Amino acid sequence: MEKQFFQEPNVYVGEVSIKVTDLNRSVEFYERIIGLKVLERTDKKAALTADGTTALVTLEQPEGVTAKSGRTAGLYHFAILLPSRADFSVFLRHLLETRYRFGASDHYVSEALYIQDPDDNGIEIYSDRPSSKWSWNGKLVDMATVQLDGQSVLAESDAPWRGLPAGTIMGHIHLHVGNVERAEKFYQEGLGFQTVAYYPQAAFMSTGGYHHHIAVNTWQGVGAPPAPAAAAGLRWYTLVFPNEDARARTVEQLKSIGASVVEEGGWYTTSDPAGNVIRLVV
Repeated sequence: MEKQFFQEPNVYVGEVSIKVTDLNRSVEFYERIIGLKVLERTDKKAALTADGTTALVTLEQPEGVTAKSGRTAGLYHFAILLPSRADFSVFLRHLLETRYRFGASDHYVSEALYIQDPDDNGIEIYSDRPSSKWSWNGKLVDMATVQLDGQSVLAESDAPWRGLPAGTIMGHIHLHVGNVERAEKFYQEGLGFQTVAYYPQAAFMSTGGYHHHIAVNTWQGVGAPPAPAAAAGLRWYTLVFPNEDARARTVEQLKSIGASVVEEGGWYTTSDPAGNVIRLVV
């Protein structure tokens, strides 16, 4: 993991909050399969951590929560970035041993595993290749989806599984939206991200030359509506700013393009055009 993509002056995803239908079931899954640890817990909410200090994922079971809705905007997956390929190797072996169903891909810039939680929320677990090995064509980075060389990954380490290592962070978030161009404009003009790659019906954006901190797609259908408020899925995610001045400039940019920004509880809250809620934090 190259830390420069997740430190000043860059803006990046810090924490993701997910609505679930059964908190006990979800906590058990995130501990046993993903390897996070409970940082704080109440009857209806649990903050989960890798390093024992910082919440990466917060699970909440709201009153009246319903099953996840299909064909709506919202979460495609959030992506947990491991510190090294050796850590990725340990995680792959752990999944094979638990026999939990997963997908796997090589994206050139990274190697990734894909899992669905009990509420069908998508999770990516990945490790990056060194950025010196990424291939750029002007301002666009070369990414694809090809078969993962699982044997090569497994040969990287034979260390035992002990949960997610302390250096694990939230690498990126990938969202379903109703219109890629509108979402891309919001993230570029309102939040200052740059588009660095395109897939069919998808755009990938970042700060500081990362392969992506945020991606958006219309794979649930062009014009997909926001998910019902009570449905399981994304509640909010945070964007971490390097300082108050950088956040204040971004708040003004958001207002200048007509986006709603509300101050509450030490952060500012806004929503992208698809209704995905974003907390701006320092």
